[in-house]
Amino acid sequence: MTENRPVYLNLFKIRLPVPGIVSLAHRVSGVLLFLAIPFAIYLLDLSITTSDGFNQALEILQQPVVMLVQLVLVWSIAHHFFAGIRFLLIDFDIGIGKAPSNISAWLVLVAEVAAVSLYIIGVLL
Repeated sequence: MTENRPVYLNLFKIRLPVPGIVSLAHRVSGVLLFLAIPFAIYLLDLSITTSDGFNQALEILQQPVVMLVQLVLVWSIAHHFFAGIRFLLIDFDIGIGKAPSNISAWLVLVAEVAAVSLYIIGVLL
């Protein structure tokens, strides 16, 4: 008699391959971008109402915690963009083998690091 009981999976012991990590991060970045929409709308509304509102929005955006959130959102945009292109190519049966899938996943990671680095350099200069 076989038991059909649920199996306990320790998610910290499971090691995902790079394409799996890119796929999981694509979902996380999408959720982060979705959750940022109300704050972005608030800042847009604040900045276009009056010049005092614009200055207040600038002050909000220059706070250290908000700058860290901006960095996370830049990562989210970059990752979601590059991984989305990768998934569109996969939908057209381009790069669906194991080796091309690993290469495209690494390319996504390299491209997002480059984009975030360019953002950091642009903010610091």
